[in-house]
Amino acid sequence: MSAKFSYENDLFISYAHIDNAGFSEVEKGWIDLLHEALDWRLPQLMGEPVKIWRDRKLGGNDVFNDTIVIELSNAAILIAVVSPRYYLSSSCQEELKIFYTAADKTGGLRVNDKHRVFKVVKTFVPLEEHPSELRDMLGYEFYALDKASGRFREYDNEIGPKGEKDKRYWEKFEDLAQDIAYLLKRMVEDQGPQPPEPASAGATIYLAETTSDLREERDKVKRELLQHGHEVLPDKALPQEAPPLQEVVRDYLKRSRLSVHLIGENYGSIPEQETERSIVRMQEELAMERGDDAQFSRLIWMPPGLQPTDPRQQKFVIDLQNSFTSHNGSELLQVKLEDLKTIIQTKLTQKPKLPPVVSEASRIYLICDQSDVEAVTPLQDYLFDRGCEVTLPLGEGSEAEVFQDHKDNLLICDAVLIFQGRASEGWLRMKLRELLKLPGYGRTTPLLEKAIYVAAPESPPKERFKTREALVIKNYGEFDPLPFEQFTERIWKAKGGTL
Repeated sequence: MSAKFSYENDLFISYAHIDNAGFSEVEKGWIDLLHEALDWRLPQLMGEPVKIWRDRKLGGNDVFNDTIVIELSNAAILIAVVSPRYYLSSSCQEELKIFYTAADKTGGLRVNDKHRVFKVVKTFVPLEEHPSELRDMLGYEFYALDKASGRFREYDNEIGPKGEKDKRYWEKFEDLAQDIAYLLKRMVEDQGPQPPEPASAGATIYLAETTSDLREERDKVKRELLQHGHEVLPDKALPQEAPPLQEVVRDYLKRSRLSVHLIGENYGSIPEQETERSIVRMQEELAMERGDDAQFSRLIWMPPGLQPTDPRQQKFVIDLQNSFTSHNGSELLQVKLEDLKTIIQTKLTQKPKLPPVVSEASRIYLICDQSDVEAVTPLQDYLFDRGCEVTLPLGEGSEAEVFQDHKDNLLICDAVLIFQGRASEGWLRMKLRELLKLPGYGRTTPLLEKAIYVAAPESPPKERFKTREALVIKNYGEFDPLPFEQFTERIWKAKGGTL
């Protein structure tokens, strides 16, 4: 392929030779079969040949030779086949170091957001025993692990006496092959001046890490999301200590439009510095922190007939079933996996349905600081087009006149929408306290709806802000009407509108 303009080898397979041993001298080993499969599949995906290099002779006592150094330094991508022996092999460790050193001199280890090292985990190895360079990377795991018993079963390309295919192996292999092909194409594109890559039309989804009993189901969901052009997080291995894990997951969730949580029979591992909560439970609770944010929702899925035996998991499931509530489209589901995938795609592709205008105009008091009057224009126009009568605070007049007008608007409006852009955190708190004083001002009926629109510029206080007193909508980019569907829908329903 044309990546050879920069690299002699497209792929270098780094592995421990014991992992290629067969039951007989004529039988092909696991690495042989992986190499052959990549040799025929990658050209199909790329449309042209690829060159894959691996050392076929180096033994445990052989000297690490110059040929390997040269071939490694001339490789576009490294595939590291992790196993217990790989971690113990000085030759494998040396190969990693050489590739990392060479990559620093040939464009770096990443091509945009993609890593040039692919971690293929042939045999289960605890994460802390992976080479340090690979620990924060997601891997392609060719095995199934039963955490209850601690036993694992490796995938093979064939099962049964008649050569039946192991579907799990080939699904994982196809993920690996397609990801390699995608990266090789990107590396070719980056070799010369290129036009800016168009922004992806897909959404960003946080697909929570789950337990071993649902690993295959998670892989299927992830595979389908990627095929539809969506970005799936996390894109790195989660930290094993609670404080950094929470920080990383919060950042991922902040970037996501939807989070998907698969809850199974097992409780899952408990991170360090955490006494009770599993990683699965922590991810769900961190997603719940976003509350009824109209720009985010979560899907919690359990297999039909789920009956966990672990008391901790039983309690977790019962807590979810008894306490789950949502006002932003979040759902607790117990349906077939195919139905879950359909629901995910529906949520990600459906366009906002604008409620019909009702005969009686709803009065919306749009509270903003004078410094934000111009910034609220798109929002004001949107609400007006939906049949609302929109009032802004008085811009001129004495202090007494401005306050009286403000109080009168609070008394006669149907709903309040507070816009915070350039205004300070103290200003926002003051406006929220005024809503609590409405009975004292003389208002006898409750507001139909209260919302807060937190807009640019972004700041740490804005990110930390949350309240149960009103619907919170955060958007630091261009105005998007979608998050206001819920706000306007509630008002129209309360006013007698039908949807």
